[in-house]
Amino acid sequence: MTRSIVRPARLAAIGVFALAGLIFWVSFDTAQGTNLRSDSSMLRLSDLIQERSRQNAELENQAAGLRRQVDSLARRDDGSTRGEDRRIDALEKRAGLKKLTGQGLTVTLDDAPSNATAKVPGLPDPEPNDLVIHQQDLQAVVNALWKGGAKGIKVMDQRLISTSAVRCVGNTLILQGRVYSPPYKVTAVGDPGRLRAALDAAPAIQNYQEYVDAYGLGWKVEQHKAMTLPGYSGTVDLRQAEPVE
Repeated sequence: MTRSIVRPARLAAIGVFALAGLIFWVSFDTAQGTNLRSDSSMLRLSDLIQERSRQNAELENQAAGLRRQVDSLARRDDGSTRGEDRRIDALEKRAGLKKLTGQGLTVTLDDAPSNATAKVPGLPDPEPNDLVIHQQDLQAVVNALWKGGAKGIKVMDQRLISTSAVRCVGNTLILQGRVYSPPYKVTAVGDPGRLRAALDAAPAIQNYQEYVDAYGLGWKVEQHKAMTLPGYSGTVDLRQAEPVE
């Protein structure tokens, strides 16, 4: 169940689908006559996911370091001119592969307390679905910030690029093979006035704000005079699924 129409993500990594599939399968298996909030198998699965996420982060950092070394050696020996190197650097910056510094905003979204009740007279008590952050909420913030002229965006500690997909499974975020729990932070470099105006004008965010007022979902916008977004450190190779022979 969602609060409004979900905009489909553009692409998702194969590993993310595999992880999501694992979660769905184990949830289905353990839900047959068990309590998902206290069942030990679900707790073990949660620990496994967090451990795999930590390992993925470590491997990504190692791979990023090796890629930087390879790129440096390749550029040193590729016979390109300084002008060509500058053009490559500019393209990499536009693609999100380089650090980006400037002013901007951070938007924080958080689940409401599990025991939240209606804060506005006459409203019914919330369903569990009303108290958590949905994929569409994160996507609405990201889309609004791009529309507001963001030069770069990161979600949690990861930089977004053209192939990044913001995916939620249950009340967890899966982004580029890593798992996050709320509160979720979305940070954008750009003109703060334009970014804030784009957030205020987005219909999906206006809908979200109604639930902030009604049931206490978390929403905070912070302005920064100067901040730095990291460059994207994952692979940029495009991959696609292939049918099994």
